Amino acid sequence: MYDDGVDSGPALRRESDPDGLEGNRRLETRPGSGALSRADVQRDSTVRQWGVVTPSATVIGRAESPDEELPESVRRLHDEQHGATPGYSERAHRLDRLRTTQALCNALDLTPWQRDLALGVMDEIDLTEFGSQRAIPKVALVVIRHVVDVDRRAYFGLDDVDVAELSPDRMDELFGQYRAHDITDEEAFRRLAADHGLDTTSLNRLRRVLKSQLEDELPAYGRNPYRDPNLPSLEDRVDENSPDANRSDAPDDPNAGE
Repeated sequence: MYDDGVDSGPALRRESDPDGLEGNRRLETRPGSGALSRADVQRDSTVRQWGVVTPSATVIGRAESPDEELPESVRRLHDEQHGATPGYSERAHRLDRLRTTQALCNALDLTPWQRDLALGVMDEIDLTEFGSQRAIPKVALVVIRHVVDVDRRAYFGLDDVDVAELSPDRMDELFGQYRAHDITDEEAFRRLAADHGLDTTSLNRLRRVLKSQLEDELPAYGRNPYRDPNLPSLEDRVDENSPDANRSDAPDDPNAGE
């Protein structure tokens, strides 16, 4: 009888070994008792918590026993040294950058031009320059803040303003409008920055690291840097010299049916 009031049933006792290394030990005879020792249960639960937990997860190959290593071909496949998967890690990391950045841009309601600028910057910069703060969401928020600020300064013309030609009141009005549209004051941006551990000091410091990698002009992802975005695209216009355009625009010949 144990302290919990459950009868353990008949038990077997084993005499101690002649050398006296092991004393009497109670062996459980109830159904399921003694199937695994406590150490085996602990070891099994520890190993299983790192196993496959989702139907979509896959494991390529297994060793024949826990003491053996994976075959050389399977190990090379895991290390991306196989001929069938060259550069997969780099491609996956690049896609992760772009997808995360675009998701944050959509959450912050950026314009298409600001979104493409943020994607272009994230596609080119080196994240290792940010040190321990190189997580993709953190860097993406810093990039978005910088891109929106640059676009806002260009919209209000603060980079090309001539201080001598403007009155102090006009200067105060321009900079007041500029500060009123600061993205860091928006609730959505502040919430995302707080979720990723970014305060004002971190944003300013990481922005200086970002600006050290950028050139004068920001790269726009998927756009021609030498084309004016305000002009209509040539792809949207039909070539007037094409045969199809000539046939569609040509007037009907009244004598064609005679």
